[in-house]
Amino acid sequence: MTEEPKPLFPSEVTLDFVNNACRNTMVQHIGIEFTEVGPDHMAARMPVDHRTIQPLGLLHGGASVALAETLGSMAGWCCINRETQDVVGMEINANHIRGMRSGYVYGTTTSVHLGRTTQVWEIKIRDEGGRMVCVSRLTLAMRKKGKL
Repeated sequence: MTEEPKPLFPSEVTLDFVNNACRNTMVQHIGIEFTEVGPDHMAARMPVDHRTIQPLGLLHGGASVALAETLGSMAGWCCINRETQDVVGMEINANHIRGMRSGYVYGTTTSVHLGRTTQVWEIKIRDEGGRMVCVSRLTLAMRKKGKL
């Protein structure tokens, strides 16, 4: 009999917890909303509207990166000891695969590496039909609280 893997996030990490943490930030301003906190992943959605498109009317690549960094950073922050540690982004890359003009994009992040000093998260962003829009990888540095 195989043992259930330990959840990444403590029990206080709920949708209300992560959405409230983003109040009055760019995350809220561009309409990112967390939709799921699973045992090994987080998910969020973002509108494709006047806040997130570029001049040609397509989803701005930077908006996709903002969604990716939001997902990975929040997941990373939620699985550390937040009383003694912080996480900050070190590097992010993104491959933009499909353009969008309206609707929502949906992102999901999963961990690739959870080390003592760094974390790596993969973020997949899809359209409402499940087609890949962007795939991203985020590296986070873990720091002692107050040592950013």
